[in-house]
Amino acid sequence: MAHVVVLGAGIAGHTAALLLRRKLPRDHTVTVVSPKPTYNWIPSNIWVGVGMMKPEEVTFELSPVYARHGIEFRQAKAVEFWPEGGASAQSPHIVAESTGHDGGQRFQVPYDYLVNATGPRLNFAATPGLGPEANSLSVCTPEHAIQAARSLQEIIGRLKKGEQLTLVVGVGHGQCTCEGAAFEYVFNVDFVLRQARVRERARLVFLTNEAELGDFGVGGTHIRRGGYRVHSKTFAESLYAERNIEWITGAHVQKVEPRAVYYETLDGEEHELACDFAMLLPPFAGQPIKAFGRGGADITQELFTPNGFMRVDADYSQKPFEQWRATDWPKTYQSPRFKNLFAIGIAFAPPHPISKPRKSKRGTPISPAPPRTGMPSAVMAKALSESLLGMIVYDLPGPTRTASLAEIGASCVASAGASWARGTAASMTMFPVVPDYERYPEFGRDLRYTFGEIGSAGHWIKKILHYMFIYKARGRPGWWLIPE
Repeated sequence: MAHVVVLGAGIAGHTAALLLRRKLPRDHTVTVVSPKPTYNWIPSNIWVGVGMMKPEEVTFELSPVYARHGIEFRQAKAVEFWPEGGASAQSPHIVAESTGHDGGQRFQVPYDYLVNATGPRLNFAATPGLGPEANSLSVCTPEHAIQAARSLQEIIGRLKKGEQLTLVVGVGHGQCTCEGAAFEYVFNVDFVLRQARVRERARLVFLTNEAELGDFGVGGTHIRRGGYRVHSKTFAESLYAERNIEWITGAHVQKVEPRAVYYETLDGEEHELACDFAMLLPPFAGQPIKAFGRGGADITQELFTPNGFMRVDADYSQKPFEQWRATDWPKTYQSPRFKNLFAIGIAFAPPHPISKPRKSKRGTPISPAPPRTGMPSAVMAKALSESLLGMIVYDLPGPTRTASLAEIGASCVASAGASWARGTAASMTMFPVVPDYERYPEFGRDLRYTFGEIGSAGHWIKKILHYMFIYKARGRPGWWLIPE
């Protein structure tokens, strides 16, 4: 009998747990350890953040779902890995700290196979004054999104009284990821302001660490649109210009004060942007987990990179940008040190950025980190679940399924306004996520599967996908038929 433990119940961890439980014989156990009692469909948080959805529409309780499917659930956070066992327990195990009613108590969870899908730590502390507990807003969690929606309504009230106000949306550090979420949010703010008929009194500014719009942390891409090849920079700039949204690129936020954002740009210049509303996404870091060998020696640096993400089957050697290859990226997400240890979703450490790394003239790093959320996380989870099935049931020596970001595509439907009648969304695909110039010398991607359009159909698709994926995550009848 094998014990499979999954850390985290986000898109990657939850998908992996459901798929494993569905396919593994019942004499094998699946346990999920996650600090929150609820599942959150994070892509729809941006709608909560503008008041177009309620938090209960993007969340649900995990315990009933797991009980129905025969998955054990422990509400706790992992704090230690003991992949070789230790003095108190000879078998591999984790140490977890309860976050439920008995919060703070520590306990051991043994495993035969461990899937690290802990997701990101929201590193607001990287920028002074950043975050909902300081001087800016966020939509990273439902709670953050509610706060953002309330602040936005206050801004609309002031605009209706005739005030001229500045709203800033973007990222709050030079090495952030998830520029796509900021992209969606700024267009939804624009849409809500227009619906309230106060848009002409609002200055709306998009602040990003991308060297140019349309980079999205994937180095930008050429897309097919209307029979032409268009770079994502042109595509994105046209959307911002049409909606009178200003943009500032190549920016590293140095600090956030109650009514101002201070930032440095790639040219080394420092700037102050006075504002009345600031929604700035934080950089991500790995969860603060320690790892120990059998004798108690600290092996954290062997398993994790300095920012807390777990090392997997990638090429982490330091090379110049020109020498990076698609083959550097992991395929199976297996730890090179422990063959029963895996990391998927945001938890794994990328070998290098996808966008070209840049520094300001002062030496400050200003370039996006690679995105690893949404569809790619679910695809990784599916591939890993199939590999574990082979290793557990058929006694295969290692993982057989792969899901390298250099071999899979991704689809994204980015909302530009939530309304059944007037809503729009930008629908984009790319293949592969990590450009491969050996296979596709001209553009790094196959333009047959890389395109972008914006229109009302995209909004309908976005809305339908919301309900489909909530249905799937709840494990309703036939849930596995809905693709990742």
